[in-house]
Amino acid sequence: MSNALGVRLVHNLTHPSQLVIDLADGPQLVRAVIAARRRSHLSSARHSGWGREAASLIVTGWPLTGEAMTPDEFFARCKAKLLPGGCVAVLLAHDVTAPVDVVIAARAAGLAYLQHIVAADQPPRKGTPTRLDIHTDVLILTRSTQDGGADE
Repeated sequence: MSNALGVRLVHNLTHPSQLVIDLADGPQLVRAVIAARRRSHLSSARHSGWGREAASLIVTGWPLTGEAMTPDEFFARCKAKLLPGGCVAVLLAHDVTAPVDVVIAARAAGLAYLQHIVAADQPPRKGTPTRLDIHTDVLILTRSTQDGGADE
């Protein structure tokens, strides 16, 4: 994930008083959280059980590494840790995962598909026939606000 993508996720999917849970590798989201003055359970979230309060955004890499749970269990835990209307941003490995597999596992846990973001490494240049190197695929999943986001 690039620094710019981390900033966009934090600014577009959270409010200043809300919590961000960072389960992704790398410092990009940490920088974005600090710059946006958000509260966070940063990389310690991997070891602390993700904190006690609900978050507006959880960012994770995929496929899961170091998690001793199935995808269904992981997304159920994400749903339990999200505020109603909160989002899970899933950073996909390009050569390993089909986005539909992630969406199916998330739906089984009660999360809904919101959008798929494809972030390019460099912007296209006018007049130059250049292929864009895909930098990151991100699936945005959300917890329903219906019935206050109560578990189904």
